[in-house]
Amino acid sequence: MDGDRLTNMQTRDVEALLHPYTNAVAHRKTGPHIMESGQGVYVFDDQGKRYIEGMAGLWCAGLGFGDAELIEAAREQLGRLPYYHLFGGRSHEPAIELAEKIKELAPVPMSKVFYQSGGSEANETQVKLAWYYNNARGRPEKKKIISRGKAYHGVTIVTASLTGLPNNHRDFDLPVDRVKHVSCPHHWRHGLPGETEREMSVRLAAELDAFIEAEGPETVAAFIAEPVMGAGGVIVPPEGYFEAVMPVLAKHDVLMIDDEVICGFGRTGNWFGATTMGMTPTSMSMAKQLTAAYAPLSAVAINQDMADVVEENSGKIGVFGHGYTYGGHPLGCAVALKTLEIYQRRDIVGQVRAKAPLFQRLLRSFAGHPLVGEARGVGLVGALEVSPDRKTAATFAQPGKVGAKLSAELVARGVIGRAIGDVLAFCPPMIITEDEIEAIFAPMEAALDATLHWAKAEGHMA
Repeated sequence: MDGDRLTNMQTRDVEALLHPYTNAVAHRKTGPHIMESGQGVYVFDDQGKRYIEGMAGLWCAGLGFGDAELIEAAREQLGRLPYYHLFGGRSHEPAIELAEKIKELAPVPMSKVFYQSGGSEANETQVKLAWYYNNARGRPEKKKIISRGKAYHGVTIVTASLTGLPNNHRDFDLPVDRVKHVSCPHHWRHGLPGETEREMSVRLAAELDAFIEAEGPETVAAFIAEPVMGAGGVIVPPEGYFEAVMPVLAKHDVLMIDDEVICGFGRTGNWFGATTMGMTPTSMSMAKQLTAAYAPLSAVAINQDMADVVEENSGKIGVFGHGYTYGGHPLGCAVALKTLEIYQRRDIVGQVRAKAPLFQRLLRSFAGHPLVGEARGVGLVGALEVSPDRKTAATFAQPGKVGAKLSAELVARGVIGRAIGDVLAFCPPMIITEDEIEAIFAPMEAALDATLHWAKAEGHMA
């Protein structure tokens, strides 16, 4: 909308809110897109228009909107114990039961669970634990954390540093010194001429090995990775990537932090992305689909070795001096327990496996469109990356503009994806039906054609 035609609610928003990941100057002119309600995989805006929420909000509403069981679980817990904390040895039943359930579901044995409110806090905890762990082991120099280009691990000072996206660093004086980055494992964009996926995986593992050697293995504490890189553009690692990386980490006594914030709880067709991608984590971060986004909660799970060291060191110091007011909030834990129960009872993981072939086939059916550089994904997460030249994986001279236009064209046709630069991502609620999957992609050809016409007219493509 034009600036002089904003609705009253839009004007109130512009005057009162600072929006995340938003151009505030442009927002003042256009105003927000205001949502009023949701049901199933659909959301409804304040003008009464219905949209398929093809991103499950922000990769998180795994059970869609309006789930009566989750709403009742929240209501029941609020009536019983609306808040309590876990500080100083206090506890409550939902936190205990959920920790047990997370341990039961984990892809490798885990010993203890620590709670936070969101994914950024979870990964912040991971870094603090890695530092604490190495101090306790008498290795105070072993503190560097290695991440990757295009990674996304959060927006706190340290987790934004771990994130390998420039806009998370610009004018925030980031990244901090202890954070290092190695190459993004994206075969289409970064593979060498004629290089197979497995060959790229071997090369990247060798690069990581050499990087650790150059930094000094005695200074490197951990390697953090998403099984599938989400906010970096749904980047699926090349075949054999973690298989090649894990021995390098073991060789140098480097912790493997598994960021399951997006991939966890069924998204890739297994309970955790680590299983899908062949990762053996030392510790895990979980959030988003842990509660299906009906309440804020995140969890960190650590293995027996880490738990033993942390516990012993807390005894020496007299306290484990870390925690959050809302970490393990009874509401979040109760909703998470009901969410995990629903995932199991309704066989959501099985549903993802059953519906993923259709989702991926329809997504990839646009791979030959003149605007599309690559179609990629796994399970019920995927993306189309637009490019002026598929063969060379070229980028646009003005990054992000074509991707934003494609997203807007799709929204105008009733489907919400997420523009990440020149990538359009999809991560629908896992309850989506086959008909609804088809409805996501039905307007895609028209949206791509309209965007291509615009891109040529605006000089973005020849």
